[in-house]
Amino acid sequence: MRYLKWIGLAAAVLLIVSCFTPWVIIESKNITVSGVDATGTNFGKPGYFHILLSVLFITCTIIQRVWAKRLNLLVTALNTGWALRNFFVISTCQGGECPEKQIGLYLVMLSSLLLLLSSLFPDMKIPQSQKTA
Repeated sequence: MRYLKWIGLAAAVLLIVSCFTPWVIIESKNITVSGVDATGTNFGKPGYFHILLSVLFITCTIIQRVWAKRLNLLVTALNTGWALRNFFVISTCQGGECPEKQIGLYLVMLSSLLLLLSSLFPDMKIPQSQKTA
């Protein structure tokens, strides 16, 4: 389980990068939607929230305190929920038009799940005095 910390950090970087890749393509309007560029749609910019949560995850992963690990669980749960929302809302069919899902949307889901897995098993050493209590 000691490698999950590094897998989580790599997944956070992958999540930030995948926010800039195409998520869906809407053929009828000739629009490519990414996490930070949804021009021509009413999706907003959902990638910025992923980037904010990834930065919080990286910060809480580096800090070796119990409160940081607990906060990390909250951050990754919010991130996974936001990724699920984006996956189902952005890729739904509207008005007979079904957007074509791209690799960026799948990378967001994968990296969000890896972040959650990484935060469930933190790499933290407990001092001997606390183990006996």
